[in-house]
Amino acid sequence: MYKFSQRSLNNLEGLHPKLQEFATELIKVTPYDISITCGVRTAEEQNKIYQQGRTIPGKIVTKCDGYNIKSKHQVKADGLGYAFDIAVIINNKSNWSKKVFKEVADSARELMKKYNIEWGGDWKNFSDYPHFQYKNS
Repeated sequence: MYKFSQRSLNNLEGLHPKLQEFATELIKVTPYDISITCGVRTAEEQNKIYQQGRTIPGKIVTKCDGYNIKSKHQVKADGLGYAFDIAVIINNKSNWSKKVFKEVADSARELMKKYNIEWGGDWKNFSDYPHFQYKNS
């Protein structure tokens, strides 16, 4: 069974308790080690990610600019964030293939129902494979 690093635990801070519980159970059922790469983001952090593929080199990875369109990573009026991103770790290296993210998500389908979580890889118009978010937000 895998266990979160201190960095991953720190990245869960400030997220909705149900999302934290989901993450704690997710690491117990996943076929791979995972790391929480991002939890709560500021508007500035979100905008920097938004600029990727637009004003800075890279692939577009979000439609949320942090100001006009807010991400579920950003703190809401209740003071909580509602999303986290993961990396899948295989042989001590991050693996970003769609296949391994799908295996992680498929291993957690019952947990996703239990905690009302949606996976970005299930989205039809814009897939975000590392992304999990709480639906009730």
